[in-house]
Amino acid sequence: MAATKDEFFNPTKLSARDKAAATDHTARSIISAEATQREKKTEKLRQLRLEREAAEPVPAPARAKGRKAPADH
Repeated sequence: MAATKDEFFNPTKLSARDKAAATDHTARSIISAEATQREKKTEKLRQLRLEREAAEPVPAPARAKGRKAPADH
């Protein structure tokens, strides 16, 4: 079977509105996928940070240095 031009190229032209709609749809789907990936990554990193903070011992608060009473002269 010989390959013809009609098999590879759409013989009908798309209107500018159709091209814009297709581009808009594609762009929105890419942006949505990236947002989903970013949210998953953020949640994963948040979970790892919380686990790390839970595993670390809580440092004891430092004692406040008391002021010395002024010496009477």
